Amino acid sequence: MFTRQSVAVVAAGLVLTVGGCGGRADGTTDASSDKGSDKKSGKPAPTRPPSKKLVKWAGGMCESTAALKTVRKQSAADLKEIRKPDEIGPTAQHLAVSYLSRTPLPVEEVERDLEHLTPSGVPAADRLRDAWLKKLKRVVRELDKVSPSAAFDDAEGSAAGVDKLIQSLTSPEPGLPALMKKDPRLAAAHKRAEQCAPGWKPDKKTPAPEPSGPLPKAKDGKNTGACADGECEILVTSAVKITANGLSLHASAEDDSVTFRSAGSVMRLGGSGGVARFGDDLTITVVAQNEDGAVLKFTAP
Repeated sequence: MFTRQSVAVVAAGLVLTVGGCGGRADGTTDASSDKGSDKKSGKPAPTRPPSKKLVKWAGGMCESTAALKTVRKQSAADLKEIRKPDEIGPTAQHLAVSYLSRTPLPVEEVERDLEHLTPSGVPAADRLRDAWLKKLKRVVRELDKVSPSAAFDDAEGSAAGVDKLIQSLTSPEPGLPALMKKDPRLAAAHKRAEQCAPGWKPDKKTPAPEPSGPLPKAKDGKNTGACADGECEILVTSAVKITANGLSLHASAEDDSVTFRSAGSVMRLGGSGGVARFGDDLTITVVAQNEDGAVLKFTAP
């Protein structure tokens, strides 16, 4: 039989057995308490730092979308000026020629930048990039169909058509802000990318790429004789002599400018959109210009 003393010894042994495994007063072990501390606190597990590749992707996306925002804003301002030109400034036609010549360039630049943007590794983010490229390629194809010379037939209409294409360049859905809410990795990469910081602007010291697209087809080709009455559109690739509306002059196209020489005067224009006026007799507009030559539009008042 057990005696009172033996029962006490057994009870003490049970206490030692339970408490000897790191037990606490509440009956939990040290190991189980440490392992579940994050779950009991309710705090989310810490997010891993974003990869350099993802930070670079976020920065490139922010830079491209900021550039398109600037293009949309500038396009709207240009169209407003074309619709109501200053009485003492260039005409609506000349403003539209310049607008149609230069507007596609930054859009094409963004398209190239996104094409060279390294995939992020996040499927939703890469789908956003692909959706942007699809939209940009469609707009660039439509812009390629518009010749700057269209401004002479319908200045406001041609400019409004191009502006409509430019204003369509808004972010596909879901956009980057929506994706960041769902993926902490994207949010962290966005925070680290300098191009995504509020008020960030590209380095002004970096020169913009020079236009290198093909010249539009000139209505009269290289036939300078078509300019006799002061109304023509010709391609100039070297120094030529032209007689237009009774005025004789020499025209030559360099890589980045077009020069006109007449009796007692020399005019040099800095590329597409430039306008040369010879009194009340003749106006010449540089429709387009690159390293291959220039397309010139002659008009007589």
